[in-house]
Amino acid sequence: MNIAILFAGGVGRRMGSYRSTPKQFIEVDDKPIIIYTLEYFQAHRDIDAIYIACVSDWIDHLEKLVGRWEITKVRRIVAGGETAQHSIYNALTAAREECGGDSIALIHDGVRPFITGRLISDVIESVKKFGSAITCTPSYETVIISMDEQNIASVPPRKNMHSAQAPQAFPLDDIIAAHNEIRKINPAYEDVVDACTIYHQLGRKIHMVAGNRGNIKITRPEDVYMLKGLFEYRRGEEILGITLLETGDE
Repeated sequence: MNIAILFAGGVGRRMGSYRSTPKQFIEVDDKPIIIYTLEYFQAHRDIDAIYIACVSDWIDHLEKLVGRWEITKVRRIVAGGETAQHSIYNALTAAREECGGDSIALIHDGVRPFITGRLISDVIESVKKFGSAITCTPSYETVIISMDEQNIASVPPRKNMHSAQAPQAFPLDDIIAAHNEIRKINPAYEDVVDACTIYHQLGRKIHMVAGNRGNIKITRPEDVYMLKGLFEYRRGEEILGITLLETGDE
């Protein structure tokens, strides 16, 4: 099975005027951001099930949205944990209980709504061939490393720099085992921001998959404004090289 694991546990502390509503539930064109994201996994022929880790106070609301928008592949919505990685771990273990450890898990942000069907397909194929998949894009800006946010400590060569995005995918048993290993030495997941970080800290090989720069994560108010601008185009048009309604069925 191919299983989408969505993180919807954030409360949007950096969202300014939107803070009263978790960012995944902010509506754009009368539809919550998380539903835009879920629709790609719902439409993709190779995705068999979806598990969502959600901030606990909003689980009932999300269940209603899933029903209203007919996201039928959602198997379970579980409560989020103390951190994003705790939340994702909850969803991963719920998926293994019902789907088996030999499944492929695609971990994705509920607030990253510009994924494409082609990217989902590429990520699944990467796991089959290489055992992992990290969606990445080249860095077109100079990357600065600073230890105090005031002084520049180093400037790595830009040609070697990439940004890790999502989905990030692995065999389900492998990513759960990696979480368990990290949790023994770092139970609070300090400085662990994603599965890529976990694998790197454990010294495991990770395979890169080419993503697209339009696959943004909605984090700040300006991202919502950008999202609204993109949705002014008709669905199905190509925007910055991505096709919004591409489902992997081509």
